[in-house]
Amino acid sequence: MGFVLIVALALVLSTIGIGVACVNKGIQGKNFKKVFGMNVTAMIGVLIVATIVLLSGGLTASAADGAEAANSSAEGLKYIAAAIAIGISAIGSGIAVASSGAAALGALSEDPKIFGKAFVFVGLAEGIAIYGLIVSILILNA
Repeated sequence: MGFVLIVALALVLSTIGIGVACVNKGIQGKNFKKVFGMNVTAMIGVLIVATIVLLSGGLTASAADGAEAANSSAEGLKYIAAAIAIGISAIGSGIAVASSGAAALGALSEDPKIFGKAFVFVGLAEGIAIYGLIVSILILNA
């Protein structure tokens, strides 16, 4: 389990580092697509390896009993489900806030009286991430 966490941490740090380097150097166009494609490929590879390791009961599954391996497999699936729940809801919330926030700012520039209505729509979009967080907490406590 520690191996998977170390690889995941390395992936996150490398993705952040490459993103910062791209912004600092002003990489655009084909070079940016190439670097982004390498990051996505690495992320998918690590996710596949992590899923296989977690589903097989960890790196020491051959030494474990059948019931213990099944329990650790279920535990790994629980963590994957919680991560997917919060990840997808956060991505959806980000897309929704970007759309509704831009529209709200445009509408506010024309009529400042509609601040309350615009604020409600942006708040509803942020609620998506909160629902994902609640679902992931429920999954982890099951």
